[in-house]
Amino acid sequence: MTVVRWNPWREIDTLQRQINNLFEETITPSGSVERNLVRVPAAELQETDDAIHLKLELPGMSAKDLDIQVTEDAVHISGERKSETKTEQKGTIKSEFYYGQFQRIIPLSARVQNTKVTAEYKDGILNLTLPKADKERNKVVKVNLEQPTA
Repeated sequence: MTVVRWNPWREIDTLQRQINNLFEETITPSGSVERNLVRVPAAELQETDDAIHLKLELPGMSAKDLDIQVTEDAVHISGERKSETKTEQKGTIKSEFYYGQFQRIIPLSARVQNTKVTAEYKDGILNLTLPKADKERNKVVKVNLEQPTA
């Protein structure tokens, strides 16, 4: 039987390498792992008394490539960024842009009037104003506190 000496520093070194690899893969856009990830647009939600405001980041997308559907309790966004194919006979082209389809479903915290949604798309930023349903806007809930009997 062979005795193997345990070295705790070897395990820490292995862990350090794994952490470094993780950060390198997320920082480098041309990494092979990142090419396989599905990219979804970043979103920002803000809720007021009357409406929910949704802002989505969609740089480089044209409005005709987007499909936005709003239900009473969610927003469904899908689209496709199409590749602009350019070929050169003698040169090499390297691209770090992502091309392909995406889909994102954003659940809403309150019911909205999906027939009265307004949208603005400018400079790659989509702003949706989702008015709350009347019953959600005026909803007040009374909480009764019962004291335990001793």
